Amino acid sequence: MDQEQGWVHLLTERLATQELDYQVINASVSGETTGGGVVRLPKTLQIHQPDLVVLELGGNDGLRGYPIDKIRKNLSGMINAILLSGSNVLLVGMVLPPNYGRRYTRAFEQLFVQVAAKFNVPFLPFLLQGVTTGDALLQRDGIHPTPEAQRLLLNDLWPQIEEMLTSDDSS
Repeated sequence: MDQEQGWVHLLTERLATQELDYQVINASVSGETTGGGVVRLPKTLQIHQPDLVVLELGGNDGLRGYPIDKIRKNLSGMINAILLSGSNVLLVGMVLPPNYGRRYTRAFEQLFVQVAAKFNVPFLPFLLQGVTTGDALLQRDGIHPTPEAQRLLLNDLWPQIEEMLTSDDSS
C-alpha cells in the first residue's frame, strides 16, 4: 500500500480541510514491537516535539505471544515519556485473532484499558470492528487493513483527535 493511501496521509488532508494547522509525522515502523518503540520514542519526541502522539503499538507483541507484563511495562514507559515531554497521547488498543486463546487474548485487550486508566489518557479500544472486521477490509494476511479501509480507520480516530487538537487550541 502506498503511503498516500494510509490513514496518516488522509489525516493530513483532513486537518487541512478543517483548517487545523498541524503537521503530521508518521513515525511508525512496519513490524514494530513495543520494545522497539521504547528505544525509538525518546529521539522521536526530541526531534519532532509533537502536540499529540497517537500510540498504536502492541499488535506485533501480541501476535508473537510476548508476555503481557512486558507489553504493559513498555506501553506505560512510552506514555510516561510522552506526557513528560509535554505532549498529549491517544492510546489505541489492539485485538488479536481468537486462535491465541481466550485467556491471553482477554489479558492482551485488557492491558490497553488498564494502561489508559493508569495514565488517564484518551483511549480508543480498537480500530474498525476489531476481530469482526470484514474480510473485504483486510489484506490477505487477515490482519492488516486494505487501502479501502484506511478512510474508515481515520473516521474511527477522528472524533478523539479532533477533540484533543481543538481543546488544546482553546487553552
